[in-house]
Amino acid sequence: MTLSSDRSLEPRVSLQQSAASPSSRIQLDSNLRRWFSRNLGLWRSRRLYFFADGEALRVDMMLRLESFSEPIEGEAAYRFTWWPEQEFDFFALKPRFVPTGTMEAFLCGHQLRRSRGYLCGSPTKSQIRQVDEHEVIFESHYQEWDILEHIRLIDQDRYRARSIYSWKDGVLELAETHHEIRVEEAGAALQC
Repeated sequence: MTLSSDRSLEPRVSLQQSAASPSSRIQLDSNLRRWFSRNLGLWRSRRLYFFADGEALRVDMMLRLESFSEPIEGEAAYRFTWWPEQEFDFFALKPRFVPTGTMEAFLCGHQLRRSRGYLCGSPTKSQIRQVDEHEVIFESHYQEWDILEHIRLIDQDRYRARSIYSWKDGVLELAETHHEIRVEEAGAALQC
């Protein structure tokens, strides 16, 4: 079999398409800062927690995400603040969960370094994988916990869907679903 040098079989691309294609490609590695900036603001988070023993609990939280004007560490720095809107006795039944808190987080390449974890007070690191321009996956490992979290922005960033799975010593202990609605747009960047 011989290869034909007939160019009539090659796909035809106009000069305009050819010139536009490199700029239209999604650069996933460089979009993490943009993805995080799309999440800034105040969110109402309706949460369902499914525990390994079959117990299912609900809690409604408020979550504020802010950015720092100049990162102290990494390429970008953020502050996460959370508090309950409606507890439904969640924190009375599950006292290991912290009802209010603040954490700083630093974007360092494909890693998010947090000043504290949600399930512990010590610093944590999460590896980040970007699925597409709307979704990222965080993989965290601390103490005896392995946590996988998917966050997807929906409908021009008005909603977020979060699915979180937590394994303790290799056994799935907790599955969470969070439906989040943006309440406020981002405010001014925080000063260091």
